[in-house]
Amino acid sequence: MGSHCCLPRASLLLASIPYSIPTRRLGFSYSAARRYAASSSHTIRTTEFTWDDVLCVSGARTHRSSDLRGFFEKVSICNRNSDMVCEFIPFVIEGRIVGYVHNGFAHHLRRYNDVFIFPKDNSYGTNFGCYLTLHPALKAPEDRTEAIGNIIKSWGEELIPGIRNELYPVMSSFGKPEIFSLERAAAPYFGIKAYGVHMNGYVEKDGIKYLWVGKRSKEKQTYPGKLDHLVAGGQPRGIPCGENLVKECEEEAGIPRSISSKATAAGAISYSDIDGHRFKRDVLFCYDLKLPEDFIPFNEDGEVESFKLIPVTQVADIIRNTDFFKPNCGLVIIDFLFRHGYINPEELGYLDLLQSLRQGDCS
Repeated sequence: MGSHCCLPRASLLLASIPYSIPTRRLGFSYSAARRYAASSSHTIRTTEFTWDDVLCVSGARTHRSSDLRGFFEKVSICNRNSDMVCEFIPFVIEGRIVGYVHNGFAHHLRRYNDVFIFPKDNSYGTNFGCYLTLHPALKAPEDRTEAIGNIIKSWGEELIPGIRNELYPVMSSFGKPEIFSLERAAAPYFGIKAYGVHMNGYVEKDGIKYLWVGKRSKEKQTYPGKLDHLVAGGQPRGIPCGENLVKECEEEAGIPRSISSKATAAGAISYSDIDGHRFKRDVLFCYDLKLPEDFIPFNEDGEVESFKLIPVTQVADIIRNTDFFKPNCGLVIIDFLFRHGYINPEELGYLDLLQSLRQGDCS
């Protein structure tokens, strides 16, 4: 079978991309980074693909199973532009930094001086001689939520596209009291730490592990048509993570509580990604659920197009060799590969890759 026998049919590009590793953040020595950079990773990038394309790529084995370079590339995609943090102004509430706002985006906030104020102070490490906070009259969380929410609604889709009318709690760190709540789509524009739950649903047959993989609906606002976990969702206000996971299991994959309640919490991954005025500071709580062999998932909320059961080793190849997966899902699955013994200490870069899965503020 030729190397291009079954590449995706729609606008496929097989690109050779210079491989680089963020040496400062991962603590790599210069010589180690150069060893990795000496080779190029070949990632199949496309906007549309079918399950046949997915399965064909996963069977091509274009990398050795011990080659971690493709995984490092996926981590880098979720941790872009760390050197641009100097362009952001700290967002401070009650003496604690809860977010960061790009200096360019702050221009829009200065018009609302009955809500947002910019005290002159360098205490929080700002490069602009000031920090962002809320007007002292806004003391109660519900007053802050309403005031900011009204401003965001007045913008429509002009400044913050993809409004979902879903509120995220704003906290200094996870489990702390809620300071106010913010529209989910606005969280990256205010550099708010957002939390989510991601679950790897797997089946074991004859000693081989398989992962259920979902394909997102083409109507999704973000990453339409990409591959996804069996179950994943943002962590909204007023519901514990475990209960949120049970809810998402029912909505996204038709998994009843009698099964989903057996999911095991397996740690968290974090990343820090800057894209223009957006600063994503995400923490994803990871869960594993071993499913019955005869279970077939079905989607109830219209957000998933279809599901496929794929051997874990092939899922690893898909992540390593393509951009088919929603980026942050790749990180959660890489973490699964560590925990289930598919990535071993003998492999070059083992500890650096493990460390890289928690580059964000995991608090």
